[in-house]
Amino acid sequence: MGTRNHGLAEALRYSKLVRLGPRAAIILALSVATLGQDSGSSASSSPKHSKHPPAEVKGAIDSGSVSNGIYRNASLGLACKIPAGWVLRTEELNEREKPSESAASATGTEAAASSEGAKVLLAAFSRPPDARAEDVNASILIAAENELAYPGLTDAAQYFGPLTEVAKAQGLSVDEEPYEVALGAKTLVRSDFHKDVGSRVMHQSTLALLAHGYAVSITVIAGTEDDVEELIDGLSFSGPTSSHK
Repeated sequence: MGTRNHGLAEALRYSKLVRLGPRAAIILALSVATLGQDSGSSASSSPKHSKHPPAEVKGAIDSGSVSNGIYRNASLGLACKIPAGWVLRTEELNEREKPSESAASATGTEAAASSEGAKVLLAAFSRPPDARAEDVNASILIAAENELAYPGLTDAAQYFGPLTEVAKAQGLSVDEEPYEVALGAKTLVRSDFHKDVGSRVMHQSTLALLAHGYAVSITVIAGTEDDVEELIDGLSFSGPTSSHK
């Protein structure tokens, strides 16, 4: 419990220091729940397997690639299993969040620092957004966001301060406050949420670490806690144990 309370304290303390803004990765990580749900979304469906690699992130983290149902990112030492038949929408979400030239010129240096390098590395869904079904549209979203967007960010637990505020604003309830978990060679910080969606319950877990000057988040959504855990079991890290390089 000591570790969990420390993570919560860090998140709450940091949330008071950071003014929330249009942080692309955080908003995407918590908006993913509504993007693919059966709510008459007008988003176009994507092919089940894109042959193009995910959009490139400027900086020390490579974009990774998907092959034989596994997303791999060498710079993070990360491998993520993607269930068979899932839809890849990585490029679509990156294009959706790309700022226009006029907006970029108007926002100035601070906004440029906060948005530069904020990219979705992987966005995988159990079905296209226009495919209606009774169950929750399960998903995996991995995003990397420049630490310059969060002055003074030194610990992954702090990242959950603003992230939890966004989650609550979108109607999610916190099940587990930030706590540390080990995945292979890495120690990450995790927090769990849920949201009632009509007659269904959507379960969401977000894991985060700091690496190579980026805040990296892994958000998993499914219809049951067991399904969430099964997707998280498909994550693995190799390399030296460190949350901040």
